[in-house]
Amino acid sequence: MAKTRPPKKCLDSFTIKGINKIVKAGDCVLMRPWDSGKPPYVAKVEKIETDSRNSIRVRIRWYYRPEESKGGRRQFHGAKELFLSDHYDVQSADTIEDKCTVHTFKNYTKLTSVENEDYFCRFEYNYATGGFTPDRVAVFCKCEMPYNPDDLMVECEGCNDWFHPACISMTPEDAKRLEHFFCENCSPDDDVKRTRNSRNFSKHSEIKHVI
Repeated sequence: MAKTRPPKKCLDSFTIKGINKIVKAGDCVLMRPWDSGKPPYVAKVEKIETDSRNSIRVRIRWYYRPEESKGGRRQFHGAKELFLSDHYDVQSADTIEDKCTVHTFKNYTKLTSVENEDYFCRFEYNYATGGFTPDRVAVFCKCEMPYNPDDLMVECEGCNDWFHPACISMTPEDAKRLEHFFCENCSPDDDVKRTRNSRNFSKHSEIKHVI
């Protein structure tokens, strides 16, 4: 009689070899790339299980970097930006190098410092069609581009819109020294408010198709 394979066994967690970090379903991880010259792949762990040889396997959902998508990297994509794809895979747990954190876009912009293991995601990506969800995002400034958290912007105290210094003929150094700023469409009034340093979305921003 043919031997029956032992059933797969689901695990609650496992420990990454060498660094003793515990990984559970729902965690985001850095995975060893095929090419050692490339940055690690990023994935979300969906399930952990043992196979017939008692080796630990992980079912993952890949994150794509902008340059890995069909449209490529755009000007408004942040250096630490990722797209959560619908591309699922099964890999050996031995390919996991470390854990990381993929923040929401809003939470990422609130970080006081960005560490190597910090990333953010604001789009889901269909790897077969190259489509994005959502396919419309808020745009800012005269250039009507989505917000890139890596770029310095200044807020108009009149309309509360945000502007890149280069788009208003200003150097980043000059922008950092500003105490107040009004765009060309606004003029100061008697109740001048202090320029806010927050990078929250402007309520006057437009929603446009930019993907």
